[in-house]
Amino acid sequence: MGERQEAILKDIVENYISDFKPVSSKSLVDKFNVSSATIRNDMAELEDLGFIEKEHTSSGRIPSEKGYRYYVENLMKPKEMNGEEVLKLQTILNNNSLVVSDAISKCMEIISDITHYTSVVIGESSKNATLKQISIIPLDNNTDQDGYKKVVAVLVTNQGDVENKQVNVEGDIDLRELIQTSEIINKALIGTPIDKVNERLELDIKPMIKEVINRYEEVCNFFSSAFRDFAVDNADVVFKGKTNLLDYQEYEDTNKLKEMVSKLENNELVQKIRTDDEGINVYIGDETEFDKDVTIIKTHYHVGNEEGTLAIIGPKRMEYDKVVSLLNFLKQYLDK
Repeated sequence: MGERQEAILKDIVENYISDFKPVSSKSLVDKFNVSSATIRNDMAELEDLGFIEKEHTSSGRIPSEKGYRYYVENLMKPKEMNGEEVLKLQTILNNNSLVVSDAISKCMEIISDITHYTSVVIGESSKNATLKQISIIPLDNNTDQDGYKKVVAVLVTNQGDVENKQVNVEGDIDLRELIQTSEIINKALIGTPIDKVNERLELDIKPMIKEVINRYEEVCNFFSSAFRDFAVDNADVVFKGKTNLLDYQEYEDTNKLKEMVSKLENNELVQKIRTDDEGINVYIGDETEFDKDVTIIKTHYHVGNEEGTLAIIGPKRMEYDKVVSLLNFLKQYLDK
């Protein structure tokens, strides 16, 4: 790609971010002081390369995911923060009366207010917890009208957390086998980190119970689901500006609005935002594994005994330069 084509792509990306309107060749002619034919040829080549695409209702062009990616990696420069933004964040970070988790939460709220995007902090409360005991308590040995028996799974961790979850069990699974399997798990997996238990269920417990439990596949699936639910339910997830994302024109369509609200409420899906990468990383569209129409910029933090993920969720036409600068500022301060 030539220098002028890079400049044209940069202009298209930044104009679309600010105006949410397709960019026409006519609007670029005066800026680049070249003929309209030259601009059209350059735009045609950018389109052939997959960096821009035609918007259905207009003759203009908009950035593609590939175009945004090229912009982020080659053309974008982090935007300098203004004094007010720095002061707001420093005031929180220098407040020694705040515990780390509260300071991080308040800073992410400020970033959400500044950018008008949605921020999320995902802590690691279940990551450091290990299994102390799993118990199965039958509530009724009789099957209900739908063919299920009811049991309560009680999970206790080394940190003293106790999770009770009522679960329906298929009627033809022997509850005595569930209890027997729980006893095997307690002997074999005590001290295992909660987020690693399912891995060990598959590798260690399943071969162990295969010869003694008739419905061992279903029994293992039962325990796998229970441990997965515990890890999800006990992760500290804090949203700030949760509805900010819904204010953008991309969500004027009622169905898209409802779909995004549902995704933001889906704890298991939100967990996919989690990262262990220490860098400030940009995920666009399908890369997010969350929604094809959003960008997520995220990083991992570790302060003392606390760690987790900081993330900003916005439309694909996000002000990448601004968000990267704000997250980088917070990240560097936390790393001190």
